[in-house]
Amino acid sequence: MTPAPRDLLLESFRAAVAAADPLVTLPRWLPSHTEIAGFGRTLVVGAGKAAASMALAVERHWPIDAPLDGLVVTRHGHGLACSRIEVVEAGHPVPDAAGERAAAQILEAVSALDAGDLLLVLVSGGGSSLLALPATGVPIAGLREVTAALLASGAPIQEINTVRKHLSRIQGGRLAAASRAQVLALVVSDVVGDDLSAIASGPCAPDPGTYAEALAVLRRWRVQAPAAVLAHLRAGADGRVPETPKPGDPLFARVEHRLVASARPSLQAAARIFEAAGVRAVLLSERITGEAREVAAVFGAIAREVAEHDQPFRRPVVLLSGGECTVTVRGRGRGGRCVEFALALARALAGVDRAWAIVADTDGIDGSGDAAGALLTPDTLARAAGAGLDPSRLLEDNDGWSFFSALGDLVITGPTRTNVNDYRAILLA
Repeated sequence: MTPAPRDLLLESFRAAVAAADPLVTLPRWLPSHTEIAGFGRTLVVGAGKAAASMALAVERHWPIDAPLDGLVVTRHGHGLACSRIEVVEAGHPVPDAAGERAAAQILEAVSALDAGDLLLVLVSGGGSSLLALPATGVPIAGLREVTAALLASGAPIQEINTVRKHLSRIQGGRLAAASRAQVLALVVSDVVGDDLSAIASGPCAPDPGTYAEALAVLRRWRVQAPAAVLAHLRAGADGRVPETPKPGDPLFARVEHRLVASARPSLQAAARIFEAAGVRAVLLSERITGEAREVAAVFGAIAREVAEHDQPFRRPVVLLSGGECTVTVRGRGRGGRCVEFALALARALAGVDRAWAIVADTDGIDGSGDAAGALLTPDTLARAAGAGLDPSRLLEDNDGWSFFSALGDLVITGPTRTNVNDYRAILLA
């Protein structure tokens, strides 16, 4: 029996998330028992929304008689109980004092390692905020203020992280630089193109960016940064503060990165769910970026072409995509990029019959709300009209959450403890 479209969409999202579960994907990327025996000790550190599940995966598969300890920091509510690795919860998407304290502890522990030790770094999306150790002279309040402003500006994550790396004592390759040990970084990617220097602001990766570029990002997105932030960035641009470690730096000869989860395998897992139900799955791209409402309008136009002209695909078909869109916050609504995309897509699909969709973040948290995203049904706009909801007004107020909450169409999962970015499926039955 073929599942109902709503159930099929939810099942596909669960499959996408499961395909990125570190408890499943991480173990095969760990060093062998023979390799582990060759190190004096192993220190595990890390940050991100997947940090706790990654730490638990390490513990479950590490030799019981091999030294192992460490500390990872994850978002509030995303922790798990580990026995050998301490798990700390901190603020995200805006950093807080808990993240600052944890990052300071991590830097101190990393600096104490010897050349014969192994530094195992668990990196996942969200680490830029959670591994918050501001540069000397920059208070945590200043880092919080500029982070919030950048997130609201509509700037892409790579540009936001260019700024954050140059306001940090631990990101932009500086974590690896602080240690004499061999470094193995295991990475769950939430960045389009799996750019290691951008994921969690690349604590162990060479940084191609500069202080001057960080200042240019603030100008380009009209971000008014605190005086202490500007003073530090200008000092760096003038050469009075050392740059982040660059590509070609000899220190990276002892650093290895292994990608343990990313968007494409998750989209492929979702595609298998649809194919098993007799629906052709078309993977458009896992690299979709841009302003959420504008990208949604393009996707709506493609779906309409399929519905009205059987081009470039025939029904039944599902259009799959991943990536990370942005939202320029102009209103006061409660929303995130996924519900913003979904609301704009609902308008773009007006009048298209048998059109269903799900737009959700694989970490289970869309922005700072309690939903992963939202579902669209063929009667979304009709039900909204009956409930007195104005989709255009709510979209202008960046309030997709209220729209879909009123309809009972929010996707609620709670923390998934992984993060391979957004999942979008438009089903034309």
